Amino acid sequence: MPLGDMRTPLLSNSFDVPEEPLPCDPGNPTVGILGSGDYSRSLAVRLVACGYRVVVGSRNPKHIAIGQFPDGVQLLTQREAMVGTEKVVFAALYPEHYHTLVGLRDVLAGKVLVDVSNATKLNSGEPSNAERLAELFPESRVVKGFNVVSAWALQTGAHDGSRQVLISSDYPEAKRTVIQLARCMSFLAVDMGGLASSRHIEDAPLRLFPSWGGPLMVTFLLILFFYGYNFLRGVLMPYLSRGQNNFYQLPLETVNETLPAVALVILALVYLPGLWAAALQLVRGTKYSRFPGWLDHWMGRRKQLGLLSFLCAGLHAVYSMCLTLRKASQYRLLDAAYRQVKAGVEHSWEETQVWRSDLYLSSGILGLGVLTLLAITSLPSVGNALSWREFTFVQSGLGYVALTLSIMHTLFFSWDFAFFSFAYPYYMPPTYLLALILPCLVLVGRLFLALPCLAFRLAKIRRGWESPCHHPPQTQEDTANGVLPRDLSGDV
Repeated sequence: MPLGDMRTPLLSNSFDVPEEPLPCDPGNPTVGILGSGDYSRSLAVRLVACGYRVVVGSRNPKHIAIGQFPDGVQLLTQREAMVGTEKVVFAALYPEHYHTLVGLRDVLAGKVLVDVSNATKLNSGEPSNAERLAELFPESRVVKGFNVVSAWALQTGAHDGSRQVLISSDYPEAKRTVIQLARCMSFLAVDMGGLASSRHIEDAPLRLFPSWGGPLMVTFLLILFFYGYNFLRGVLMPYLSRGQNNFYQLPLETVNETLPAVALVILALVYLPGLWAAALQLVRGTKYSRFPGWLDHWMGRRKQLGLLSFLCAGLHAVYSMCLTLRKASQYRLLDAAYRQVKAGVEHSWEETQVWRSDLYLSSGILGLGVLTLLAITSLPSVGNALSWREFTFVQSGLGYVALTLSIMHTLFFSWDFAFFSFAYPYYMPPTYLLALILPCLVLVGRLFLALPCLAFRLAKIRRGWESPCHHPPQTQEDTANGVLPRDLSGDV
Protein backbone atom coordinates (compact mmCIF):
# COMPACT_ATOMS: atom_id res chain seq x y z
CA MET A 1 0.00 0.00 0.00
CA PRO A 2 1.41 3.49 -0.83
CA LEU A 3 2.53 5.43 2.19
CA GLY A 4 0.18 8.28 1.38
CA ASP A 5 -2.87 5.98 1.59
CA MET A 6 -2.22 4.61 5.07
CA ARG A 7 -5.09 6.67 6.50
CA THR A 8 -7.62 5.25 4.05
CA PRO A 9 -10.06 2.87 5.79
CA LEU A 10 -9.57 -0.76 4.85
CA LEU A 11 -13.30 -1.48 5.03
CA SER A 12 -15.90 0.73 3.39
CA ASN A 13 -18.98 1.79 5.28
CA SER A 14 -21.16 -0.42 3.14
CA PHE A 15 -23.90 -1.01 5.68
CA ASP A 16 -24.30 2.61 6.76
CA VAL A 17 -23.40 1.89 10.36
CA PRO A 18 -22.93 5.15 12.29
CA GLU A 19 -19.40 5.98 13.31
CA GLU A 20 -20.42 7.05 16.83
CA PRO A 21 -22.67 5.06 19.16
CA LEU A 22 -26.35 5.67 18.70
CA PRO A 23 -27.97 7.39 21.68
CA CYS A 24 -30.42 5.27 23.63
CA ASP A 25 -33.07 7.64 24.93
CA PRO A 26 -36.61 6.52 24.02
CA GLY A 27 -38.16 9.87 24.96
CA ASN A 28 -41.55 8.08 25.34
CA PRO A 29 -42.25 7.59 21.60
CA THR A 30 -45.24 5.51 20.58
CA VAL A 31 -44.55 2.17 18.90
CA GLY A 32 -47.33 0.33 17.10
CA ILE A 33 -47.86 -3.43 16.89
CA LEU A 34 -50.15 -5.06 14.35
CA GLY A 35 -51.46 -8.29 15.83
CA SER A 36 -52.44 -9.43 19.31
CA GLY A 37 -50.87 -12.88 19.58
CA ASP A 38 -48.20 -14.26 21.90
CA TYR A 39 -45.30 -12.58 20.12
CA SER A 40 -47.16 -9.28 20.07
CA ARG A 41 -47.70 -9.53 23.81
CA SER A 42 -44.00 -10.31 24.41
CA LEU A 43 -42.98 -7.32 22.29
CA ALA A 44 -45.32 -5.08 24.24
CA VAL A 45 -43.92 -6.30 27.56
CA ARG A 46 -40.35 -5.55 26.50
CA LEU A 47 -41.12 -2.18 24.92
CA VAL A 48 -43.06 -0.96 27.95
CA ALA A 49 -40.23 -2.08 30.25
CA CYS A 50 -37.83 0.01 28.13
CA GLY A 51 -39.89 3.19 28.41
CA TYR A 52 -41.88 3.13 25.17
CA ARG A 53 -45.57 3.76 24.78
CA VAL A 54 -47.22 0.88 22.93
CA VAL A 55 -50.36 0.78 20.82
CA VAL A 56 -51.63 -2.64 19.70
CA GLY A 57 -53.87 -2.90 16.66
CA SER A 58 -56.21 -5.85 16.53
CA ARG A 59 -59.06 -6.84 14.23
CA ASN A 60 -61.25 -7.43 17.30
CA PRO A 61 -59.80 -5.54 20.27
CA LYS A 62 -62.88 -6.22 22.40
CA HIS A 63 -62.22 -9.97 22.27
CA ILE A 64 -58.80 -9.64 23.95
CA ALA A 65 -58.92 -10.83 27.57
CA ILE A 66 -58.25 -8.28 30.30
CA GLY A 67 -54.71 -8.59 31.62
CA GLN A 68 -53.31 -10.24 28.50
CA PHE A 69 -51.21 -7.13 27.80
CA PRO A 70 -49.31 -5.10 30.41
CA ASP A 71 -50.79 -1.96 31.93
CA GLY A 72 -50.39 1.14 29.79
CA VAL A 73 -50.76 -0.66 26.46
CA GLN A 74 -53.61 0.68 24.35
CA LEU A 75 -55.75 -1.91 22.56
CA LEU A 76 -57.39 -0.37 19.50
CA THR A 77 -58.50 -1.32 16.04
CA GLN A 78 -55.76 -1.65 13.46
CA ARG A 79 -56.48 1.69 11.80
CA GLU A 80 -56.83 3.58 15.10
CA ALA A 81 -53.55 2.10 16.35
CA MET A 82 -51.67 3.02 13.18
CA VAL A 83 -52.98 6.59 13.27
CA GLY A 84 -51.66 6.96 16.81
CA THR A 85 -48.25 5.46 15.99
CA GLU A 86 -45.45 7.94 15.43
CA LYS A 87 -42.83 6.11 13.36
CA VAL A 88 -42.21 2.40 14.02
CA VAL A 89 -44.77 -0.36 13.47
CA PHE A 90 -44.19 -4.07 14.14
CA ALA A 91 -46.06 -6.46 11.83
CA ALA A 92 -46.58 -9.38 14.24
CA LEU A 93 -48.87 -11.43 12.00
CA TYR A 94 -48.47 -14.58 9.98
CA PRO A 95 -47.43 -13.80 6.38
CA GLU A 96 -50.60 -15.32 4.95
CA HIS A 97 -52.56 -12.50 6.62
CA TYR A 98 -50.50 -9.64 5.20
CA HIS A 99 -53.05 -9.01 2.45
CA THR A 100 -55.62 -8.05 5.10
CA LEU A 101 -53.54 -4.96 5.88
CA VAL A 102 -53.75 -3.48 2.40
CA GLY A 103 -56.47 -1.09 3.58
CA LEU A 104 -53.94 0.53 5.93
CA ARG A 105 -51.57 1.70 3.17
CA ASP A 106 -52.48 5.35 3.67
CA VAL A 107 -51.80 5.40 7.43
CA LEU A 108 -48.63 3.27 7.06
CA ALA A 109 -47.13 5.44 4.34
CA GLY A 110 -43.74 6.84 5.38
CA LYS A 111 -43.54 4.73 8.54
CA VAL A 112 -40.98 2.05 9.42
CA LEU A 113 -42.67 -1.34 9.08
CA VAL A 114 -40.76 -4.11 10.90
CA ASP A 115 -41.42 -7.65 9.67
CA VAL A 116 -40.82 -10.27 12.41
CA SER A 117 -42.00 -13.39 10.56
CA ASN A 118 -40.01 -16.53 9.75
CA ALA A 119 -39.90 -18.73 6.68
CA THR A 120 -42.05 -21.86 6.57
CA LYS A 121 -39.42 -23.99 4.81
CA LEU A 122 -35.70 -23.75 4.13
CA ASN A 123 -34.28 -22.54 0.82
CA SER A 124 -37.66 -22.15 -0.85
CA GLY A 125 -36.19 -19.98 -3.61
CA GLU A 126 -39.13 -17.61 -3.37
CA PRO A 127 -39.14 -13.97 -2.25
CA SER A 128 -38.95 -13.54 1.49
CA ASN A 129 -41.88 -12.47 3.64
CA ALA A 130 -40.28 -9.07 4.09
CA GLU A 131 -39.90 -8.63 0.33
CA ARG A 132 -43.57 -9.51 -0.20
CA LEU A 133 -44.52 -7.06 2.54
CA ALA A 134 -42.48 -4.36 0.79
CA GLU A 135 -44.37 -5.06 -2.44
CA LEU A 136 -47.71 -4.67 -0.64
CA PHE A 137 -46.61 -1.42 1.03
CA PRO A 138 -44.33 0.41 -1.42
CA GLU A 139 -44.66 3.72 0.44
CA SER A 140 -43.59 2.20 3.78
CA ARG A 141 -39.99 1.54 4.78
CA VAL A 142 -39.88 -2.18 5.44
CA VAL A 143 -37.18 -3.51 7.79
CA LYS A 144 -36.53 -7.17 8.56
CA GLY A 145 -35.69 -7.84 12.19
CA PHE A 146 -36.41 -9.47 15.57
CA ASN A 147 -37.47 -12.79 14.01
CA VAL A 148 -34.47 -14.59 15.56
CA VAL A 149 -35.47 -13.41 19.05
CA SER A 150 -37.87 -15.70 20.86
CA ALA A 151 -40.90 -14.52 22.80
CA TRP A 152 -39.21 -15.86 25.94
CA ALA A 153 -36.14 -13.69 25.36
CA LEU A 154 -38.37 -10.65 24.87
CA GLN A 155 -40.22 -11.19 28.14
CA THR A 156 -37.30 -12.19 30.36
CA GLY A 157 -34.74 -9.78 28.91
CA ALA A 158 -31.69 -10.18 26.71
CA HIS A 159 -29.58 -11.65 29.50
CA ASP A 160 -31.62 -14.88 29.51
CA GLY A 161 -31.75 -15.42 25.75
CA SER A 162 -30.02 -14.67 22.50
CA ARG A 163 -28.83 -11.05 22.33
CA GLN A 164 -28.37 -10.82 18.58
CA VAL A 165 -30.99 -9.19 16.39
CA LEU A 166 -30.38 -9.57 12.65
CA ILE A 167 -31.59 -6.50 10.74
CA SER A 168 -31.81 -5.74 7.01
CA SER A 169 -33.49 -3.04 4.93
CA ASP A 170 -33.09 -1.02 1.76
CA TYR A 171 -33.64 2.20 3.74
CA PRO A 172 -30.55 3.22 5.77
CA GLU A 173 -32.41 5.71 7.96
CA ALA A 174 -35.15 3.21 8.79
CA LYS A 175 -32.49 0.64 9.59
CA ARG A 176 -30.77 3.09 11.93
CA THR A 177 -34.07 3.62 13.73
CA VAL A 178 -34.60 -0.11 14.30
CA ILE A 179 -30.96 -0.56 15.35
CA GLN A 180 -31.43 2.15 17.97
CA LEU A 181 -34.67 0.51 19.11
CA ALA A 182 -32.93 -2.86 19.47
CA ARG A 183 -30.12 -1.26 21.52
CA CYS A 184 -32.63 0.39 23.84
CA MET A 185 -34.19 -3.05 24.36
CA SER A 186 -30.72 -4.37 25.41
CA PHE A 187 -30.19 -6.41 22.26
CA LEU A 188 -27.18 -6.47 19.94
CA ALA A 189 -28.20 -5.33 16.46
CA VAL A 190 -26.34 -6.93 13.55
CA ASP A 191 -26.64 -5.11 10.20
CA MET A 192 -27.08 -7.73 7.47
CA GLY A 193 -27.33 -5.30 4.55
CA GLY A 194 -30.21 -4.83 2.11
CA LEU A 195 -33.62 -6.43 2.21
CA ALA A 196 -32.44 -9.18 -0.15
CA SER A 197 -30.59 -10.73 2.81
CA SER A 198 -33.92 -11.17 4.61
CA ARG A 199 -34.23 -14.59 2.96
CA HIS A 200 -31.21 -15.78 4.93
CA ILE A 201 -32.49 -14.10 8.10
CA GLU A 202 -35.88 -15.79 7.82
CA ASP A 203 -34.22 -19.18 7.27
CA ALA A 204 -31.97 -18.83 10.34
CA PRO A 205 -34.52 -19.95 12.99
CA LEU A 206 -35.36 -23.05 10.94
CA ARG A 207 -31.82 -24.37 10.88
CA LEU A 208 -31.27 -27.07 13.50
CA PHE A 209 -27.67 -26.86 14.72
CA PRO A 210 -26.33 -25.87 11.28
CA SER A 211 -22.68 -26.05 12.36
CA TRP A 212 -23.02 -29.46 14.06
CA GLY A 213 -23.96 -31.65 11.10
CA GLY A 214 -20.42 -32.56 10.03
CA PRO A 215 -18.98 -33.11 13.54
CA LEU A 216 -21.98 -35.23 14.56
CA MET A 217 -21.63 -37.34 11.43
CA VAL A 218 -17.90 -37.85 12.06
CA THR A 219 -18.61 -38.83 15.67
CA PHE A 220 -21.35 -41.25 14.63
CA LEU A 221 -19.12 -42.92 12.03
CA LEU A 222 -16.26 -43.28 14.54
CA ILE A 223 -18.60 -44.79 17.13
CA LEU A 224 -19.98 -47.14 14.50
CA PHE A 225 -16.48 -48.21 13.42
CA PHE A 226 -14.98 -48.78 16.88
CA TYR A 227 -18.10 -50.39 18.31
CA GLY A 228 -18.32 -52.71 15.31
CA TYR A 229 -14.61 -53.51 15.60
CA ASN A 230 -14.91 -54.29 19.33
CA PHE A 231 -18.00 -56.40 18.71
CA LEU A 232 -16.23 -58.37 15.99
CA ARG A 233 -13.01 -58.82 17.97
CA GLY A 234 -14.35 -59.46 21.47
CA VAL A 235 -17.82 -60.91 20.99
CA LEU A 236 -18.55 -62.39 17.58
CA MET A 237 -15.22 -64.07 16.76
CA PRO A 238 -14.88 -65.80 20.17
CA TYR A 239 -18.44 -67.09 19.80
CA LEU A 240 -17.86 -68.42 16.28
CA SER A 241 -14.45 -69.95 16.99
CA ARG A 242 -14.82 -71.29 20.54
CA GLY A 243 -18.52 -70.97 21.36
CA GLN A 244 -17.70 -68.42 24.08
CA ASN A 245 -20.74 -66.29 24.91
CA ASN A 246 -19.63 -62.69 25.51
CA PHE A 247 -22.79 -60.98 24.31
CA TYR A 248 -23.40 -59.65 27.83
CA GLN A 249 -20.52 -57.21 27.17
CA LEU A 250 -22.42 -55.26 24.51
CA PRO A 251 -24.37 -52.81 26.75
CA LEU A 252 -21.46 -51.70 28.97
CA GLU A 253 -17.99 -53.10 28.31
CA THR A 254 -18.08 -52.72 24.54
CA VAL A 255 -19.46 -49.19 24.84
CA ASN A 256 -16.78 -48.31 27.40
CA GLU A 257 -14.05 -49.58 25.06
CA THR A 258 -15.52 -47.54 22.20
CA LEU A 259 -15.95 -44.16 23.92
CA PRO A 260 -12.28 -43.45 24.82
CA ALA A 261 -11.11 -44.40 21.34
CA VAL A 262 -13.67 -42.05 19.77
CA ALA A 263 -12.80 -39.23 22.22
CA LEU A 264 -9.08 -39.55 21.49
CA VAL A 265 -9.47 -39.58 17.70
CA ILE A 266 -11.89 -36.62 17.72
CA LEU A 267 -9.51 -34.63 19.95
CA ALA A 268 -6.77 -35.27 17.40
CA LEU A 269 -9.12 -34.08 14.65
CA VAL A 270 -9.46 -30.78 16.52
CA TYR A 271 -5.77 -29.95 16.12
CA LEU A 272 -4.98 -31.69 12.84
CA PRO A 273 -6.37 -28.87 10.59
CA GLY A 274 -4.17 -26.31 12.36
CA LEU A 275 -1.09 -28.38 11.52
CA TRP A 276 -2.30 -28.76 7.95
CA ALA A 277 -2.79 -25.02 7.62
CA ALA A 278 0.69 -24.32 9.03
CA ALA A 279 2.23 -26.80 6.60
CA LEU A 280 0.46 -25.12 3.66
CA GLN A 281 1.74 -21.69 4.73
CA LEU A 282 5.27 -23.05 5.01
CA VAL A 283 5.13 -24.67 1.59
CA ARG A 284 3.53 -21.66 -0.10
CA GLY A 285 5.70 -19.14 1.72
CA THR A 286 2.76 -16.75 2.24
CA LYS A 287 -0.33 -16.28 4.36
CA TYR A 288 -2.26 -14.45 1.64
CA SER A 289 -3.32 -17.56 -0.30
CA ARG A 290 -6.66 -18.95 0.75
CA PHE A 291 -6.89 -22.40 2.24
CA PRO A 292 -8.93 -25.03 0.41
CA GLY A 293 -12.64 -24.87 1.13
CA TRP A 294 -12.70 -28.19 2.95
CA LEU A 295 -9.90 -27.02 5.26
CA ASP A 296 -11.70 -23.74 6.03
CA HIS A 297 -14.85 -25.70 6.82
CA TRP A 298 -12.91 -28.15 9.00
CA MET A 299 -11.22 -25.38 10.99
CA GLY A 300 -14.61 -23.74 11.53
CA ARG A 301 -15.91 -26.91 13.20
CA ARG A 302 -13.11 -27.43 15.72
CA LYS A 303 -15.20 -26.14 18.62
CA GLN A 304 -17.97 -28.64 17.93
CA LEU A 305 -15.47 -31.49 17.58
CA GLY A 306 -13.85 -30.53 20.88
CA LEU A 307 -17.17 -30.53 22.72
CA LEU A 308 -18.07 -33.93 21.28
CA SER A 309 -14.67 -35.26 22.36
CA PHE A 310 -15.35 -33.94 25.86
CA LEU A 311 -18.76 -35.63 25.85
CA CYS A 312 -17.28 -39.01 24.91
CA ALA A 313 -14.51 -38.65 27.50
CA GLY A 314 -17.00 -37.73 30.22
CA LEU A 315 -19.23 -40.69 29.36
CA HIS A 316 -16.18 -42.95 29.43
CA ALA A 317 -15.38 -41.76 32.97
CA VAL A 318 -18.95 -42.47 34.13
CA TYR A 319 -19.03 -45.88 32.45
CA SER A 320 -15.67 -46.80 34.01
CA MET A 321 -16.94 -45.96 37.50
CA CYS A 322 -20.00 -48.13 36.90
CA LEU A 323 -18.01 -51.19 35.80
CA THR A 324 -17.49 -52.36 39.39
CA LEU A 325 -21.23 -52.08 40.18
CA ARG A 326 -22.38 -54.74 37.75
CA LYS A 327 -22.87 -58.40 38.58
CA ALA A 328 -20.28 -59.58 36.04
CA SER A 329 -17.52 -57.75 37.96
CA GLN A 330 -18.65 -59.29 41.26
CA TYR A 331 -18.58 -62.79 39.76
CA ARG A 332 -15.13 -62.17 38.27
CA LEU A 333 -13.83 -60.98 41.64
CA LEU A 334 -15.18 -64.07 43.38
CA ASP A 335 -13.66 -66.33 40.72
CA ALA A 336 -10.27 -64.64 41.07
CA ALA A 337 -10.38 -64.98 44.88
CA TYR A 338 -11.31 -68.65 44.58
CA ARG A 339 -8.45 -69.34 42.19
CA GLN A 340 -6.03 -67.53 44.48
CA VAL A 341 -7.13 -69.54 47.51
CA LYS A 342 -7.03 -72.78 45.54
CA ALA A 343 -3.50 -71.99 44.35
CA GLY A 344 -2.41 -71.16 47.90
CA VAL A 345 -1.28 -67.64 47.03
CA GLU A 346 -1.32 -65.45 50.14
CA HIS A 347 0.20 -62.27 48.70
CA SER A 348 -0.88 -61.26 45.19
CA TRP A 349 0.72 -57.81 45.15
CA GLU A 350 2.35 -56.93 41.81
CA GLU A 351 4.34 -53.71 41.93
CA THR A 352 4.32 -53.22 38.16
CA GLN A 353 0.55 -53.49 37.88
CA VAL A 354 0.06 -51.12 40.82
CA TRP A 355 2.20 -48.47 39.12
CA ARG A 356 0.44 -49.08 35.81
CA SER A 357 -3.05 -48.63 37.22
CA ASP A 358 -2.16 -45.53 39.24
CA LEU A 359 -0.39 -43.89 36.33
CA TYR A 360 -3.12 -44.42 33.76
CA LEU A 361 -5.84 -43.37 36.23
CA SER A 362 -3.96 -40.22 37.22
CA SER A 363 -3.20 -39.19 33.64
CA GLY A 364 -6.79 -39.89 32.64
CA ILE A 365 -8.20 -37.74 35.45
CA LEU A 366 -5.82 -34.89 34.62
CA GLY A 367 -6.64 -35.15 30.92
CA LEU A 368 -10.38 -35.02 31.61
CA GLY A 369 -9.83 -32.02 33.91
CA VAL A 370 -7.97 -30.06 31.23
CA LEU A 371 -10.55 -31.07 28.65
CA THR A 372 -13.27 -29.77 30.96
CA LEU A 373 -11.47 -26.43 31.16
CA LEU A 374 -11.35 -26.30 27.35
CA ALA A 375 -15.07 -27.01 27.14
CA ILE A 376 -15.90 -24.28 29.66
CA THR A 377 -13.80 -21.64 27.90
CA SER A 378 -15.50 -22.47 24.60
CA LEU A 379 -18.75 -21.05 26.00
CA PRO A 380 -19.32 -17.52 24.64
CA SER A 381 -19.98 -16.09 28.09
CA VAL A 382 -16.58 -17.34 29.30
CA GLY A 383 -14.59 -16.90 26.09
CA ASN A 384 -15.70 -13.27 25.71
CA ALA A 385 -14.19 -12.50 29.11
CA LEU A 386 -10.73 -13.65 27.96
CA SER A 387 -8.25 -11.72 25.90
CA TRP A 388 -7.14 -13.18 22.59
CA ARG A 389 -3.81 -14.24 24.07
CA GLU A 390 -5.53 -15.95 27.01
CA PHE A 391 -8.04 -17.68 24.77
CA THR A 392 -5.28 -18.90 22.43
CA PHE A 393 -3.24 -20.18 25.38
CA VAL A 394 -6.17 -22.16 26.75
CA GLN A 395 -7.50 -23.55 23.48
CA SER A 396 -4.14 -24.25 21.83
CA GLY A 397 -1.57 -24.62 24.61
CA LEU A 398 -3.74 -26.46 27.11
CA GLY A 399 -5.38 -28.32 24.23
CA TYR A 400 -2.12 -30.03 23.38
CA VAL A 401 -1.65 -30.73 27.10
CA ALA A 402 -5.02 -32.49 27.12
CA LEU A 403 -4.03 -34.45 24.01
CA THR A 404 -0.70 -35.46 25.55
CA LEU A 405 -2.32 -36.57 28.82
CA SER A 406 -4.91 -38.57 26.89
CA ILE A 407 -2.19 -40.32 24.91
CA MET A 408 -0.30 -41.04 28.15
CA HIS A 409 -3.49 -42.42 29.69
CA THR A 410 -3.86 -44.83 26.77
CA LEU A 411 -0.18 -45.82 26.76
CA PHE A 412 -0.14 -46.55 30.50
CA PHE A 413 -3.31 -48.59 30.09
CA SER A 414 -1.82 -50.62 27.24
CA TRP A 415 1.57 -50.90 29.02
CA ASP A 416 3.59 -53.56 27.18
CA PHE A 417 0.66 -55.75 26.17
CA ALA A 418 0.97 -54.67 22.54
CA PHE A 419 4.29 -56.53 22.30
CA PHE A 420 2.75 -59.93 23.04
CA SER A 421 0.96 -62.17 20.58
CA PHE A 422 -2.06 -62.74 22.84
CA ALA A 423 -2.99 -59.08 22.30
CA TYR A 424 -3.74 -59.88 18.62
CA PRO A 425 -6.46 -62.54 18.60
CA TYR A 426 -7.59 -63.38 15.09
CA TYR A 427 -4.73 -61.11 13.91
CA MET A 428 -6.73 -58.05 15.02
CA PRO A 429 -4.81 -55.37 16.96
CA PRO A 430 -6.32 -53.97 20.17
CA THR A 431 -8.64 -50.98 19.89
CA TYR A 432 -6.38 -48.63 21.83
CA LEU A 433 -3.59 -49.28 19.33
CA LEU A 434 -5.79 -48.13 16.44
CA ALA A 435 -6.95 -45.10 18.43
CA LEU A 436 -3.37 -43.99 19.12
CA ILE A 437 -2.27 -43.71 15.48
CA LEU A 438 -3.77 -40.32 14.58
CA PRO A 439 -3.19 -38.59 17.96
CA CYS A 440 0.48 -39.62 17.95
CA LEU A 441 0.89 -38.31 14.40
CA VAL A 442 -0.66 -34.98 15.43
CA LEU A 443 1.59 -34.69 18.47
CA VAL A 444 4.71 -35.53 16.44
CA GLY A 445 3.65 -32.98 13.81
CA ARG A 446 3.27 -30.31 16.48
CA LEU A 447 6.72 -31.07 17.89
CA PHE A 448 8.12 -30.94 14.36
CA LEU A 449 6.64 -27.46 13.82
CA ALA A 450 8.19 -26.35 17.10
CA LEU A 451 11.69 -26.77 15.66
CA PRO A 452 13.37 -23.32 15.57
CA CYS A 453 14.02 -23.41 11.82
CA LEU A 454 10.31 -23.99 11.07
CA ALA A 455 8.83 -21.99 13.95
CA PHE A 456 10.82 -18.87 12.99
CA ARG A 457 9.81 -19.07 9.33
CA LEU A 458 6.15 -19.67 10.23
CA ALA A 459 6.15 -16.69 12.60
CA LYS A 460 7.58 -14.48 9.83
CA ILE A 461 4.93 -15.63 7.37
CA ARG A 462 2.11 -14.94 9.83
CA ARG A 463 3.49 -11.43 10.41
CA GLY A 464 3.21 -10.64 6.70
CA TRP A 465 6.52 -11.87 5.25
CA GLU A 466 6.34 -13.57 1.86
CA SER A 467 8.71 -15.68 -0.13
CA PRO A 468 10.36 -13.67 -2.97
CA CYS A 469 8.58 -15.80 -5.56
CA HIS A 470 5.23 -14.27 -4.54
CA HIS A 471 5.89 -10.62 -5.42
CA PRO A 472 7.50 -8.90 -8.42
CA PRO A 473 10.78 -7.07 -8.06
CA GLN A 474 10.68 -3.45 -6.88
CA THR A 475 10.64 -0.87 -9.70
CA GLN A 476 11.76 2.76 -9.66
CA GLU A 477 8.14 3.88 -10.14
CA ASP A 478 7.06 1.88 -7.07
CA THR A 479 9.87 3.39 -5.03
CA ALA A 480 8.87 6.91 -6.13
CA ASN A 481 5.24 6.23 -5.15
CA GLY A 482 6.26 4.94 -1.74
CA VAL A 483 5.20 1.34 -2.36
CA LEU A 484 6.93 -0.99 0.07
CA PRO A 485 7.92 -4.52 -0.88
CA ARG A 486 5.38 -7.06 0.30
CA ASP A 487 7.85 -8.72 2.65
CA LEU A 488 8.45 -5.36 4.38
CA SER A 489 4.88 -4.08 4.54
CA GLY A 490 3.78 -6.44 7.30
CA ASP A 491 0.11 -6.39 6.32
CA VAL A 492 -2.03 -7.95 9.01
